[in-house]
Amino acid sequence: MKAEKLLRMDYGDLCGRVVAINGATGGLGKALCRHLSALNAELWLLDRNSERSEALIARLKEENPELRARHIRLDLEDMSRVREVIEELKKAPPDFLILNAGAYHVPIHRSSSGYNNIFQINFLAPYLLARELLPSIRERGGRVVAVGSIAHRYSRTDSTDVDFSGRKRHSLVYGNAKRYLIYSMLSLSEEGGVSVTHPGITLTNITAHYPKAVFAVIKYPMKVIFMSPEKAGLSILAGIYSDCRPYEWIGPRFFDIWGKPKKKPLRSADEKEISEICGIKWHN
Repeated sequence: MKAEKLLRMDYGDLCGRVVAINGATGGLGKALCRHLSALNAELWLLDRNSERSEALIARLKEENPELRARHIRLDLEDMSRVREVIEELKKAPPDFLILNAGAYHVPIHRSSSGYNNIFQINFLAPYLLARELLPSIRERGGRVVAVGSIAHRYSRTDSTDVDFSGRKRHSLVYGNAKRYLIYSMLSLSEEGGVSVTHPGITLTNITAHYPKAVFAVIKYPMKVIFMSPEKAGLSILAGIYSDCRPYEWIGPRFFDIWGKPKKKPLRSADEKEISEICGIKWHN
């Protein structure tokens, strides 16, 4: 079934509601923005690349001339800018916040927060945005939607190497950061207003990290085997309409890879590890 038909069947109109989203100009982000535009939401694109964001807004307005949209520059690696955006959004909060931005196969270096840039972009900055903006979003009857990944299953967290700076494999560093994001949201979800989602596996900027020759061979099989960003994005979109209780997330129905969105239990961490993740006080 086409994503457009599923969209009409399963998702309510968002006219008059504001959705702020980061990572909007990537493959999954663009699909999400098109879905949200089709549902008549007002879009705030929280991205570092102003040129790409404005170009995306222009394309979306060609498809939907009634679309209301704006760009707010946000670089998740710049914690001072993250705090500035938080203060700006507290004055005029969105109804929904989708934490979709991510970094995978990029050069790893120490950021100003003291952690590596992968950990900061995929966990620390999104968590800070969620924690600080959630009270006002709850007041508006909205929701924070965190985009996780099945890559979080690759390993357990390590209290002696929190951001996995001692690891070389990008998959481990990325998966660890997503593991922190997913389970730290538990500490914010007790009063509702939080959803943890994931797209399964789809062809996006993150999955395009292989050498060009390898990617040229695998990208077409990936398009056939896995869902398109348009269909994969429906699981993220579902998070707008439903809270997740602790130990739940929303993703593709079958093997977390294919099918319509379904809420499922999270069983990848035990109570001890979850307690360690949620017990850390992130002051940055």
